[in-house]
Amino acid sequence: MSENTTETTKNAKVEEAREHMRAAHENMHKVAAAWIPEGVRENQSMARKEFLLGLRSLLDAAIEHTEKK
Repeated sequence: MSENTTETTKNAKVEEAREHMRAAHENMHKVAAAWIPEGVRENQSMARKEFLLGLRSLLDAAIEHTEKK
């Protein structure tokens, strides 16, 4: 009887496609960054941080609530 293995073999073409997609993704970010003025990017970054801080507060409150039960 043959033994089942859980090893995954990497397909070279799939890996090559992933590399191309990553490169395309990085270049698309560069293009988008060039279109967006610096002030807008700074505001976007601050807004993202505030959103994440709010999310952190919600998670902290949920954790405290579950610990009190």
